Amino acid sequence: MNLSKDAFGAGDHIEVEVLVIGSGAGGSPTAALLAEAGFDVLIVEEGEWYDQGSIKPFSLDQMQKQYRSGGVTVALGRPSIAYTEGRCAGGGTEVNSGLYKRPPHSMLTKWRDGYMIQDLELDDIDAIADEIETDLSISYVPGESTLASKALARGATKLGWRNSEIPRWMSYPEQGDALSGKRQSMTETYLPRAINAGAILSTGIRVERLDMTDATAGAAIVERRDGRAGRISFRHVFVCCGAIHTPALLQRSGIKGNIGKSLAVHPTVKLSAKFSEAINVDNDVPVHQVTEFFPHSSFGGSASQAGLLALALNDNWREFRGQITDWRRMSVYYAAITSEGRGRVISVPGMRDPIVTYRLTKNDRTLLGVSLGRLALAMLAAGAEAVYPSFRGAPVVKRPADVARLEAGFSATKASVMSVHLCSTVPMGEDPRLCGADSFGRVHGTTNVRVNDASLLPSAPGVNPQATVMALVVRNARRFIEENVHA
Repeated sequence: MNLSKDAFGAGDHIEVEVLVIGSGAGGSPTAALLAEAGFDVLIVEEGEWYDQGSIKPFSLDQMQKQYRSGGVTVALGRPSIAYTEGRCAGGGTEVNSGLYKRPPHSMLTKWRDGYMIQDLELDDIDAIADEIETDLSISYVPGESTLASKALARGATKLGWRNSEIPRWMSYPEQGDALSGKRQSMTETYLPRAINAGAILSTGIRVERLDMTDATAGAAIVERRDGRAGRISFRHVFVCCGAIHTPALLQRSGIKGNIGKSLAVHPTVKLSAKFSEAINVDNDVPVHQVTEFFPHSSFGGSASQAGLLALALNDNWREFRGQITDWRRMSVYYAAITSEGRGRVISVPGMRDPIVTYRLTKNDRTLLGVSLGRLALAMLAAGAEAVYPSFRGAPVVKRPADVARLEAGFSATKASVMSVHLCSTVPMGEDPRLCGADSFGRVHGTTNVRVNDASLLPSAPGVNPQATVMALVVRNARRFIEENVHA
């Protein structure tokens, strides 16, 4: 059921107490907690509402409807890094794999000390994680996982590498299996909570800029889906547009400082593995991950719909194209690294979307090749007949001795490097040299502009970041409520 409304009605100017921009893993919990605390909340979302199950996962239809720019976005560099962003009610939670990994204590401690984040208590974050896991029905697959997932676990176990199933925000029916779950995304959880508490969600609204008077934002200048302009006046604003469009909006509003200068991602390279049995699952992803080399790198399974499999083979299409006829026996896997490099988000006057750049370090490039080689070794250990790495000129890997050829021939500039984990463009903390927002998300130099999304993470966490994002978002929203509680 579409729960969104046209907040403007026939007018072009409305007033609210709290404006939340964006409805993903940052905006939805923020709106729910504030509305339940009695605040007058309006959520605006640039994309549209699509009911769960109305669009086939990982399909072209989904790319066109629920992703920004049809899923074709890139951070410029050598190599350029393709990335994806959700653009719909619920944001990235509607389209990602739904894998959930609690915030590692070692990472939280490193952030707290290195960025001077006040009151970042590990016990508090754990307690919030407990709540979120209940709210999102964090679950393991009932019964057996898919063959593609089991293959990765089998290969890693044979090599003596740490690996485990990663739970997801899924609800499963009784006697359900790996493919019967229903994603507990924001449109199923926190958005209905917010709306039931009195918040209004309005889709098809793009915020062009915040109208600033000195250090205070008084209104948002918006463009509605029909092209008409509008104005939303507010007392407080939470910018939750994601690690690319949150800093872009702040920059368009004249807010500078440490905004958009420290983009961090998990660069990822892929390969396709062919087995003797039908292994392909075209509407889900493997749930096992290899964590032997954390925090430097991790391995997992990717969406392997036939078109995406062809894309993974495309870097060496002349040599690999014949394999697409065996797609039912193939699955795509990834190696992701924790990058030393950083990028920038730059809003340019006259351009609708920002320019995004990213620079891999020499160590990053080396680690990508080593990680891809290790992943290929795991696939062979799992029983793969052949492995097809995703880079130009890649060799077919059929035995462990071929892995050396893979690593010797690998170059990041020849690979299709991509990422789905974007963060760190408005780092939180009190260190003025590093941070764009304070310890609870208020943008430095402003009185009432807060960020509450992945932008706040000081660095890429080395694990699926959404659990960390949501834990910090809930923490920050509760501090705001404490400081602004209604009489």
